[in-house]
Amino acid sequence: MSRLKSMITAATIGAVAMGMTSPAFAADKLTILLDWFVNPDHAPLIVAKEKGFFAKHDLDVELIEPADPSAPPRLVAAGQGDVAVNYQPQLHVQAAEGLPLTRIGTLVATPLNSLIVLKDGPIKEIADLKGKKIGYSLAGFEDALLGTMLGKYGVSIDDVELVNVNFSLSPSLYSGQVDAIIGGYRNFELNQMEIEGKPGKAFYVEEEGVPPYDELILTVRNDKTDDPRFARMLAALEEGVQYLVNHPDDSWQAFIAAYPNLDDELNIKAWADTLPRFALRPAAIDRTRYARFADYLKDQGIIETVPPLDSYVTVIE
Repeated sequence: MSRLKSMITAATIGAVAMGMTSPAFAADKLTILLDWFVNPDHAPLIVAKEKGFFAKHDLDVELIEPADPSAPPRLVAAGQGDVAVNYQPQLHVQAAEGLPLTRIGTLVATPLNSLIVLKDGPIKEIADLKGKKIGYSLAGFEDALLGTMLGKYGVSIDDVELVNVNFSLSPSLYSGQVDAIIGGYRNFELNQMEIEGKPGKAFYVEEEGVPPYDELILTVRNDKTDDPRFARMLAALEEGVQYLVNHPDDSWQAFIAAYPNLDDELNIKAWADTLPRFALRPAAIDRTRYARFADYLKDQGIIETVPPLDSYVTVIE
């Protein structure tokens, strides 16, 4: 055996021995507080976790479903969690209120919110809603959306009757309690109504006068944006979403393997409808779009002031 070969062999044996006695490298833990119970809207996060992209970037990610859907951003702002799945419209409001949160990434890059009526019902156009009942679950932002959509057709918010149906949006519509609902997600409520044999028709907010916005985003504490885990999380998320769009069927299998209770007709349909709406570049930001939407919220009276965009939006390199 040559001296060089002996040296290589000895080094290899030494490395193996060290590997057998040294502790395994521990991935950095990261908690992500979801906005709601796990559903297809969270597919990029689930795929990044289940297909090993987070692990590849030395992250041990825990996805936490909230007991109170409004709590995650405030918990992260209070330091009780690393990342909160949030909504762009709510972030503008939170920033105006002084909540120390910054957007670092996007999950769903288009609005999902919509105004929904029965497909075969009497409401054919938005203008037909004058004098009708419209169901909603959350006052404030949804009122602003509705006012904008109605106003485009010469109908005032005072020309309709608003009915708080809590979270019973679709049932209130197909039971005849209301003539339309605002706040229904086009990837869920429409599919639920179809499954129930009461197909719906959606009017999309971004086509009816409301500036487009990101539905689901990722937010962290303002003073934590330089945490090196976040850049690795976003890199893993980008790899995950690329895998998701390239291999939707395999990704679905990974999703239901992790959450078998979601293997049903509604989630299968929602999965397909949500797929084209995921952000392919989660870390990227359209600053003009964010500034335009902030101005819209101020014009609608949802926020009183527009904080500097740099105080709550950033790009992590």
